[in-house]
Amino acid sequence: MRGGFWRYFDFWLLGAVTILVIIGVAMINSAIAGNIELTTETPLVNRQIIFALLAFAVFLATAAIDYRIWASLSQVLYVGIILVLFALNIIGGALFGSARWFQTALVNIQPSEFAKLVMILTMSNYFVNHMHQMHEAKWTIRSLLMAMGIITWVILQPNLSTSIVLFVLWFVLLWVSGVPLKHLFFYAFSGLLALIITFPILVEFEIIEQYQINRIMNFVAPDPNARYGEIYNIQQALISIGSGGWLGQGYGHGTQVQLRFLKVRWSDFIFSSISHELGFVGAMVVIGLVIFVIYRCLWAGRNARDPYGALISYGVATLIAFQAIVNIGVNLQMMPATGLTLPFVSYGGSSLLANMIAIGLVESVIMRRKASEL
Repeated sequence: MRGGFWRYFDFWLLGAVTILVIIGVAMINSAIAGNIELTTETPLVNRQIIFALLAFAVFLATAAIDYRIWASLSQVLYVGIILVLFALNIIGGALFGSARWFQTALVNIQPSEFAKLVMILTMSNYFVNHMHQMHEAKWTIRSLLMAMGIITWVILQPNLSTSIVLFVLWFVLLWVSGVPLKHLFFYAFSGLLALIITFPILVEFEIIEQYQINRIMNFVAPDPNARYGEIYNIQQALISIGSGGWLGQGYGHGTQVQLRFLKVRWSDFIFSSISHELGFVGAMVVIGLVIFVIYRCLWAGRNARDPYGALISYGVATLIAFQAIVNIGVNLQMMPATGLTLPFVSYGGSSLLANMIAIGLVESVIMRRKASEL
């Protein structure tokens, strides 16, 4: 690749992501302080740092590769991720009752995180190739069937939250590709109706499990007298956020975090940890950085040299925005509990690596936005 491309490198985007990763590592370190199991037997901080270094290296490699190459590899990526997800459902190690990870001696790999990237790349290529035909229902249906080829295997893990992310990515890219708004409303209504009709079947075959139903019920009608059980984590998250005040209780000094009242405080509820120890100001800094990253992705889409680059950038913006909104919404008891991470901040090597590859794709689009000048 010619060096001229690098003069368009978006250092602002890289800087925002880097700060988020540093905040994440620091808060993971605080969240597990004193927990012997997590600092010796399972050194989460060391693992996250290693994944972060690997992620930044892969990010640079992805940015250096012309994003248009992925269009020619769409079929390979699509078939490849389906085979990986199929293998996971057959031989994948089960954690917390779900076969979502490949377990190795050193790390656990979660293929569904990378399925999100494949969904963006393959759907973007499909919609670009059929952009002038998307007003015809048959092309939309074909795109849905293609998306379901990936989503089905994620649902069967079962991994409902990631399945919803994949549906959202398909729907947003469908909208961006130019489908008439009235068609979108019809598809959304049809999908909701289909979910209502098939819900008993999904429950019967345990595709939707009882604990997921309990989460929804506890969100809709929580028991005000309950102190433990299903709503314990949310209660502790709200206490953590509320007791943080403007500036927090201090890094490494938050009682909710250090005394372990707040559970899963290094991943699902890391936003509550930040609010508790760094306060409203620290929480707003994190939210502001995430919003800035989303803005730069949208800016990349608006200034992309071709529709494929634009759809990739909009897809990445959707991915980061949706996961951040859901994660923070869960912490604030505005949404039912899910397992979605806060991008770049929560513990999770696969999530961090996939998100950094996504940003690398956006950087590749940005670096090649002015082809006539290169």
